[in-house]
Amino acid sequence: MKLVILDRDGVINLDSAQFIKSPAEWKPIPGSLEAIARLNQSGFKVVVATNQSGVGRGLFDMDTLNSIHEKMHKALFAAGGRVDAIFYCPHPADSDCDCRKPKPGMFKRISQTLNADLRGVPAIGDSLRDLQACAVVGCLPILVRTGKGTKTSNDGNLPEGTLEFADLSTAVDFILTGKKA
Repeated sequence: MKLVILDRDGVINLDSAQFIKSPAEWKPIPGSLEAIARLNQSGFKVVVATNQSGVGRGLFDMDTLNSIHEKMHKALFAAGGRVDAIFYCPHPADSDCDCRKPKPGMFKRISQTLNADLRGVPAIGDSLRDLQACAVVGCLPILVRTGKGTKTSNDGNLPEGTLEFADLSTAVDFILTGKKA
């Protein structure tokens, strides 16, 4: 199975230090929806793995999170793309769960649910915790410099083998061609 795992905020859509708390606040990063559509058209399953601690903090409820994801699905459909599954951690940062990135629980759940070996699977994020979680299970860590990505790159200490790209579109170009622009 050809698979790509994406973080949501800062990779697919614009991020906010105040969280994305409503469908109105969810705005795609230019080119991201088309990049996902190109993955789909090339036979890739696209899965989202996202920390959503705003639920656990009481900033928004599950109905609102579902509405945000519905808006994302509709926007992707209009661009000719789709996300095959969304995995999320609703717990606050101080929770002792195993699903909140940088812990690998969400990635292990993806592996079990899809019956997929994640070794070498591209996993694209904009924060160190995205990259750390995916590296534990053997994914190929890819950092985009959208969202928190530039700061993450400048801070360093990235997992070994991390690739860096300007945005999701250029990362997808690499995934599809094997060539860095």
